[in-house]
Parts: sequence; structure tokens; C-alpha cells
Amino acid sequence: MTVFPLTGEPLALDLLNTLTAEGDLVAGPEGLAAWLAEQAGRLAPAGDVGAAEVAAVRAVREAARPALAAVRCGERPPGEALRVLNEAMAAAPAHRELAWSAEGGLTAAAHREAAPARRLAAELAEAVAEFLTDPRVTSVRGCEAQDCVLLFLPLHPRRRWCVASACGNRARVARYYARHKLP
Repeated sequence: MTVFPLTGEPLALDLLNTLTAEGDLVAGPEGLAAWLAEQAGRLAPAGDVGAAEVAAVRAVREAARPALAAVRCGERPPGEALRVLNEAMAAAPAHRELAWSAEGGLTAAAHREAAPARRLAAELAEAVAEFLTDPRVTSVRGCEAQDCVLLFLPLHPRRRWCVASACGNRARVARYYARHKLP
């Protein structure tokens, strides 16, 4: 079973964090299916996950990375990254559908007419677009742990690690051993 070290950040960051120092956590259908299960309630159900869905998600992620890096620094995102994200969103445009349920009353859910891979890519590209235009995007930080590449949006200005119980603990232990090293 694939373990995702950091989830619960904005969806765009959760997507970027599927590429870790250990490798690509969504490189195959099983990994992507596990990640989609972790994101339950944030994305429309994808159904069966195959090679097309993996390729679509990885394409959005690879376009999102340089776009986020540029926007975080107040720079213009690469044109190719914007083209890929825009094409993904245009391939499966959303429209709202009203529905009535006895439990929840009237709802207006997004509906997309496209193949599953295109729907998933469009949904993720929209999440990336929303995050890139969010004023908080300049607050995104990279984990300070030496061997970690994960990104997070700190809720507290002193947050330094993606997961304090993992990266933070390793850093504290390393500092302790460095201070108590025998001569």
C-alpha cells in the first residue's frame, strides 16, 4: 500500500507532493488509485484507474510544478505550463447540475462530459489554477528537512517542516546528536 507523507494541503499541493524524494507515488494505476482514495470528497470519483488517468495526472502535475515555482517568486509562469493547464481545463469544461436529495436538499454539483482521464485532469488543473491565483500562493514553503522535497502552506508562521513528527523529529534528533557528539 502506498503511503502519502503529506495530505490535507490545498489540492494543488497534494498533487505536487506525489513526487517525493523517494520517487513518484502515482507512477502507476495502483498508486494513483490510492492517492485518489486519500482525496475522497475533494475530487469526483474516478472509477477504474488506468494508464490514461496516470498520464493525465502526471501531465498536470508536471505543468503545475514550474508554474507554482514562478508564481511563488512573483514571476511569470512558463507559457508551456499555462498551455498544458489551460488545455486540460478546456478538454472537460464543467457545468452545474441541480439535484434534489431528501437528506441535503437542493445541490448544484459540477458535471463534466468527457472521458475519465480528461475529467480528472480538468479537475486537477482547475485546482492548480485556483491555487496559483490565490494570494496565499506566495506563502508556500518547502520542507526544511535535508532530504525532503514536499511543499506546504503553513498555518503558523514558525512551521518549518512538512510533517513535524517525521521531518521535524529527524532534524531535532540530528541536532541533538551534533550537540552531544563525543570528541
